[in-house]
Amino acid sequence: MTFEGFIIHHSVCPSINGKGYDFWIGEDASVVSSPYVTDPSHIHICLQGDFNREYTLFRAAEKQQLFVASKLIMELARRYNISPLYLYPHSDTCPGADFPWNELVIYPVDGYH
Repeated sequence: MTFEGFIIHHSVCPSINGKGYDFWIGEDASVVSSPYVTDPSHIHICLQGDFNREYTLFRAAEKQQLFVASKLIMELARRYNISPLYLYPHSDTCPGADFPWNELVIYPVDGYH
């Protein structure tokens, strides 16, 4: 498959309703994959919870979810030969204007934020 990038969601988005994503990252940082591809052009990743706020306000568990999402993105980017920097929001409100995009990105050159 050829993917163009990643679409990031959070579960408080009313359109999620338990579907519409390829990978779910739970509050306990567990990863569950969908049994089928939801979009032939993008990989959809949903973080459980509300991520529309400043990173300094996140609990440790939420920071762990972002770290796991970063690792998942790096692995999928390697596997499907796409840039891990092609990250897009699901919509204007999902995951929201205050989503900490810089905390989600691991630059492939050095492997760290």
